[in-house]
Amino acid sequence: MPGVLLLLSPPPIVVAPMASSDPQADPQRRQHVVVMRHGDRIDSFEPLWVSTAARPWDPPLVEAGRVRAFCTGRKLRDQLGFPIHRVFVSPFLRCVQTASEAVSALCAVDDEDLTATTSEALSIDPSRLKVSIEYGLCEMLNKEAIRFHPKDGDWGFDIAELEAMLPMGTVDHTVERVYKQMPQWEETVLGARARYGQIIVALADKYPSENLLLVTHGEGVGVSVSAFLKDATVYEVEYCAYSILERPIFLEDESFTAGNFELLANPGQTGISYLPSSRLSDGL
Repeated sequence: MPGVLLLLSPPPIVVAPMASSDPQADPQRRQHVVVMRHGDRIDSFEPLWVSTAARPWDPPLVEAGRVRAFCTGRKLRDQLGFPIHRVFVSPFLRCVQTASEAVSALCAVDDEDLTATTSEALSIDPSRLKVSIEYGLCEMLNKEAIRFHPKDGDWGFDIAELEAMLPMGTVDHTVERVYKQMPQWEETVLGARARYGQIIVALADKYPSENLLLVTHGEGVGVSVSAFLKDATVYEVEYCAYSILERPIFLEDESFTAGNFELLANPGQTGISYLPSSRLSDGL
């Protein structure tokens, strides 16, 4: 959704105990989840694009968006301090294109040419991580986020075609989606925010021994902050902005118990602008 994103503070998310079949995990470790917005979408720069588009609800990235996505992926690779093992992405084209660039940067081999700004002609090691499309990370399905929607309710996502856009060898075809199909059109804003909060935890619970990157939409990134930073109200999420969440994972016998997520680092340094609710009530 282009422009400023206004968010309320949803209720805290309670994390349930999790099980895992990985007996080699440390007795106590930290799991990280990075939640990232897509890059620059074409209809933010070419307003008339929608008038001739066959799929006006599904704008692609502009070239600057591809560059931003690739550079953000490189930044994550060089500065996070932990590896990304698995990537989940919304089925909307702008998110898949963003993931393609970011994943290429994360998997780059001998990426010493700092003048490179996209994945073109880049050598990668696809064994470094795996990627899957997840319907639960999709855009808010309401008129607040999507002005033009398919009248017949068919979003027309060709999953095989979208997967082919991702770097060769990175797609994990064995993953079972949390959301088997797209959410219903006309979901409420609060309902969409609850969905984002739930899918973040559900995906983390499914892979408790892995660090995740979730490529989604601005509202989803906002929820990843406001759900875990008490009384925070997010008012803007830049293209390719991201949050970093962390939680402890405890190994007990052959099962895992997960602690609560905490927001790592200052979101203001990664493209997310927010204020405490108390400052908003004071008119600031």
